[in-house]
Amino acid sequence: MMSVETGPKNQNYVSGGNLTKRGRTLVQHSILHVVLILAGITFLMPLLWIVSTSLKTAGQVFIIPVEWIPSNPQWANFVEIFQILPLATFIRNTFIVTVLGTLGAVCSSLIVGYSLARLRWPGRDYVFMLLIATMMLPFVVTLIPTFILFKFLGWLDTLLPLFVPSWFGQAFYIFLMRQFMIGLPFELEEAARIDGASTWTILIRVIAPLCGPAIATVAIFAFLAHYNDFMGPLIYLSTNERFTLPLGIYWYQGRYGTSWHLVMAVSTVALLPMITLFFLAQRYFTRGITLTGLAGR
Repeated sequence: MMSVETGPKNQNYVSGGNLTKRGRTLVQHSILHVVLILAGITFLMPLLWIVSTSLKTAGQVFIIPVEWIPSNPQWANFVEIFQILPLATFIRNTFIVTVLGTLGAVCSSLIVGYSLARLRWPGRDYVFMLLIATMMLPFVVTLIPTFILFKFLGWLDTLLPLFVPSWFGQAFYIFLMRQFMIGLPFELEEAARIDGASTWTILIRVIAPLCGPAIATVAIFAFLAHYNDFMGPLIYLSTNERFTLPLGIYWYQGRYGTSWHLVMAVSTVALLPMITLFFLAQRYFTRGITLTGLAGR
């Protein structure tokens, strides 16, 4: 009979195979990390250019080779932009529009999403299909009708057209909230109804606390949309005292386009809330997107 050898030779072969596979995996991960780091640096270049230019004098902006870290940072540029621009007014208007618009988006999507996900009423699915269909309409299709409506209401050159529509619901936010609510167990709602809770009580005290990730996602999306909105203020606002930050930067660039160091200083001030929001809410944003995407019907 032939004997099967299972000695050190086979063990060395298995060990060598594991080391080879581990080495290939390490090389692949290293290449992937290098590519991602290079891509990240590429995407950060415009941001670094804005911050670097905001700390230079007018004569240092286009010096070659580029001086990424100014030897003598001009912090006075940030003081000057508040003196030559009503920047505090722009920030206040942007804060009003962003906060009220975000609050309206969260409240309306929470209420409508609850109705479409948890309540049963005739034609509910057809209404949801119609709501989703509105997401396919281009912005320019509804631009003129909404402008005529706001003109009839006397809202032109006010901040109202920039945040009031959010209180009536937006299809994308409602879709996110509905998809998340469908994944919640119905037993919680049934237990609350047995205890005598009304529909509003269930929504506020049972469903809403469980929708934290979805609410955070909608709030971040709405905050970014209202804070960075340029087309809305451009269409509805005509007085400088009512400009928001995006429109104020555009107006300033049109008047003082040659003073790029000051334009970049204004842009840096406008970027600070976005960067702060990213670092504070990144975890909630990622979790909300993941849970909302995985929620099934």
